[in-house]
Amino acid sequence: MSLLDSLRGIFSGGSPSLKKIDVDARFARSRTAATGTMSNFFVAYDLERKEDVGVKILDPEKFELFEARFKGLNKPTEGEIAMQMQHELIAKTYEHGITIKGQRILVMEYVRGPSMQDVIVRKRLEYIDGVQLMLMREMAEALSYVHQSGFIHRDICPRNFICTVPNEDQQVVSGVKLIDFGLTVPSTPPFMAPGNRTGTPLYMSPEIVRRRHTDGRVDIFSLGVTFYCLLTFMHPWQGEIVSGRAALQHDTSEPTDLLERRPDVDPRLARMIMKMIEPNVDQRLASIDEFLKLSKKIDSAFVK
Repeated sequence: MSLLDSLRGIFSGGSPSLKKIDVDARFARSRTAATGTMSNFFVAYDLERKEDVGVKILDPEKFELFEARFKGLNKPTEGEIAMQMQHELIAKTYEHGITIKGQRILVMEYVRGPSMQDVIVRKRLEYIDGVQLMLMREMAEALSYVHQSGFIHRDICPRNFICTVPNEDQQVVSGVKLIDFGLTVPSTPPFMAPGNRTGTPLYMSPEIVRRRHTDGRVDIFSLGVTFYCLLTFMHPWQGEIVSGRAALQHDTSEPTDLLERRPDVDPRLARMIMKMIEPNVDQRLASIDEFLKLSKKIDSAFVK
């Protein structure tokens, strides 16, 4: 018996209760598919729901290898976690199940607009000019809800925030929604133990990189890096290395001060963001709600 067969045996207990979904019969694909770290995603017209949806199909082997790390801990699956996330700033998950080929599948709200990653990489200022602080507050509110719900997202990065736009013809962002709970775990001691090094390296906190104890502050670090990139279109540890090895710099070299790259950012906001990306977890901003509280005293991301 192969390792994959063994892992399927471990996790097949819940499969019979999952809804069977015939992907080809139910969905009319309308967008080019995108491949992620652990899944494939495409936009389609849902013949059952009579609307466009996002469809995420998990790679069986990668899914089962990830879940195997938490054997015996009764970890909820991505679909189970995503279904719990009922917040206006989090993309809705309508249902989760299993395809007729045995793959885990999530059917989600289709959010029209570019990812924050696309905005940052392409420096698409026309989308976000004047609304940066509003977007940061919305990202923080979404993360606050995740933490209040008893989870650590563990993959906060620009790629996992989708900008909402009034329609496809308007290049202006009206809001943002958090997506992707593939690496999310409960914020309880068994899931915060050292050893789980997963995430997006350029946004990964030193605790994860060094396989130390973790808590919700790993998300605060990642969100701080995201905020920094949103305001400067550069990474705090910008360098020639853009692979996973770049994360090793997060506690071995100083990040470039945000005000050095954008002197027009409100100093109070800049200080908060630099505190969010503090490598020493005990000196980092203690909670995302602290950011929300302090940001209420600021009217704009930039000084006039």
